[in-house]
Amino acid sequence: MTQTTAEARTVGPSAAGRLRAEHVTVGYGDQPVVHDVSLQIPDGRVTTIIGPNGCGKSTLLRTLSRLLTPSSGTVVLDGAAIGSQSARQLARTLALLPQSPVAPEGLLVRDLVGRGRHPHQRWFQQWSHGDEDLVTDAMRWTGILDLADRPVDALSGGQRQRVWIAMTLAQHTDLVLLDEPTTYLDLAHQVDVLDLVCRLNRERGATIAMVLHDLNLAVRFSDHLVVMQHGCVVAQGDPTQILTAELLLEVFGLDADLVADPRTGIPMVVPRGQKGSH
Repeated sequence: MTQTTAEARTVGPSAAGRLRAEHVTVGYGDQPVVHDVSLQIPDGRVTTIIGPNGCGKSTLLRTLSRLLTPSSGTVVLDGAAIGSQSARQLARTLALLPQSPVAPEGLLVRDLVGRGRHPHQRWFQQWSHGDEDLVTDAMRWTGILDLADRPVDALSGGQRQRVWIAMTLAQHTDLVLLDEPTTYLDLAHQVDVLDLVCRLNRERGATIAMVLHDLNLAVRFSDHLVVMQHGCVVAQGDPTQILTAELLLEVFGLDADLVADPRTGIPMVVPRGQKGSH
């Protein structure tokens, strides 16, 4: 099922997006990891990129955030090549929460969240009451106001993720990229973090693009699904329509059934075993 982007199966209507990749190829050294990928991140929706390990999910997300420069093709944000925009301008528009971020030892929660305001500081316009209000609002909204004076490295994994999301919220962007935001969290904290991400979309209007490994969580918490294999996008669209038993077998090598969640009706992946197993 290895396909180029032009051949990728799309289910549901195409949606316009301020952030898009146009025939992007990118890798490390002379080894391409993402091959000729074109896609749009739909505005005002939650998009999740899934695929097997090593298929280029995080590489694509890092390229969309300008952490990586494509060897060919272009990432476009608001009609202009992302590489032509200043770092300050970009940070006011797009926020990236990388995989497993680390805060300096001893840094307090309020200070980390406050770093989200740095792109808005100027030599003639330093920290203001408005900045303080935005930081406090971000901590209140993410439920960490009572942790404000605690060191970040003293918190649990789930609490730390809330702090990082609060920093992203304080950055006051309406485009947010999240690279595996549930890594190393137990299931309860994974759901808690993804509930918060969806609130950021529903209540704050943020456009979200994230990478997840758990297929059931990806279907449950996404409006738009992008499926990658071997560095290419092979399918994208409505999560409830994109995931089929055939796709799971061909892309993930996973023999599985899809059954409806008894409460929501959303499809759930129930593995039967690896391809070729008995």
